[in-house]
Amino acid sequence: MPHTISGFSKLSKSEKIEWLLNTYFTDKDSARALVKQYWNTDDKLQKLHDEFIENTITNYYLPLGVAPNFLINKTIYTIPMAIEESSVVAAASKAAKFWLDRGGFKAEVLSTEKIGQVHFIYKGGFDKLEAFFKNVKPKLISDTASITKNMERRGGGILDIQLRNKSEDLPNYYQLHATFETLDAMGANFINTCLEQFATTFKNEALLFKDFTGDESNISIVMSILSNYVPQCLVRAEVSCKIEDLKSKDIPNPEEFAEKFKQAVSIAEVEPYRAVTHNKGIMNGIDAVVLATGNDFRAVEAGVHAYAAKDGTYSSLTHCSITDGIFKFWIVIPLALGTVGGLTSLHPLVKFSMEMLQKPTAKDLMKIVSVAGLAQNFGAVKSLTTTGIQEGHMKMHLMNILNQFEAADTEKVTLIEHFKTNIVTHSSVVEAITKIRESGNFK
Repeated sequence: MPHTISGFSKLSKSEKIEWLLNTYFTDKDSARALVKQYWNTDDKLQKLHDEFIENTITNYYLPLGVAPNFLINKTIYTIPMAIEESSVVAAASKAAKFWLDRGGFKAEVLSTEKIGQVHFIYKGGFDKLEAFFKNVKPKLISDTASITKNMERRGGGILDIQLRNKSEDLPNYYQLHATFETLDAMGANFINTCLEQFATTFKNEALLFKDFTGDESNISIVMSILSNYVPQCLVRAEVSCKIEDLKSKDIPNPEEFAEKFKQAVSIAEVEPYRAVTHNKGIMNGIDAVVLATGNDFRAVEAGVHAYAAKDGTYSSLTHCSITDGIFKFWIVIPLALGTVGGLTSLHPLVKFSMEMLQKPTAKDLMKIVSVAGLAQNFGAVKSLTTTGIQEGHMKMHLMNILNQFEAADTEKVTLIEHFKTNIVTHSSVVEAITKIRESGNFK
């Protein structure tokens, strides 16, 4: 194959770039200029970014926006959001302002337990394995003492280790299922280090266990890894008010709105096709804050969607009720987040975001992130059940379309004014910009 290369990782950054340019690009000068355009002018800062991952050639920018006026548990927050999608920050900001005058958001952390597993194969009787586990469990914990001492000093550590029989799902398959408290750290490295020590101790001690005979002592460790499914690391956020207090410029009939809103959420609870899009809107808000605060949005996504399917059918993460004239809208989600370690102490804009959030603990950040998801979902469902999603979304998307056609500033001013009273679609914008360039107006 003509485009394979050996030793690419050993090349310098400039050598990597030149190989890419010579291999894939016809206009090498333009491609080289683009790559360098996105470098930080501060060499120290660029070196920091280069060392975040492997084979870096440049930086890929996302906008960092802010959504102000979030009242959460009687504290006002301005929430940072890193995202490329139009209307997300605007919708969050609008929802925050709406609920600011209606009591704000309430949030509470329900639990903070995280999970890791040692997966292994054992070809003997379960009674013997169970007896061995009871015998070795104290040593599993004691052998991690050097790993856990700092975490324990802060109040965290290993909560429990269980033996789980999964042989009905897969022949001879068993687990050490461990739970952890990692406090303000997301805890992935801590958990994985503990698990690998569990595996070493478990395998070595099996060779010495007197009741094992033949191949029973030959336990095969398959892997040791944390789980991003954390159904016991939960946070709840909600908003509520009297139905009549929902009345606003956008909601002239609050009773009708409340009922229709509740029906929309109920549909997402029972219809997976709707639930996926419904929850994607929630994750617009959640991922944006998770990314802005240097946390792992892929882990959060995986865990949240697994939780949405925990009852056997994929369903809405948010819920709505109308009881005794009170409208209530809430979310319960698993969030394993950290405010120390990883990028939180390295990336300058992550540190900036954390300071903006008043230097939250991990529990504080769980509350803030869950509220961002709830607010985003409220804004989306409110639009869907009133004006429709496209009116607001396409107006926010207008600037992207204008930039695609390299509209001049004067053209943007004219076109933005035009579309204040006209429906925005891609074709209507193309038609308008063509007319203005041909004749200077829309007549």
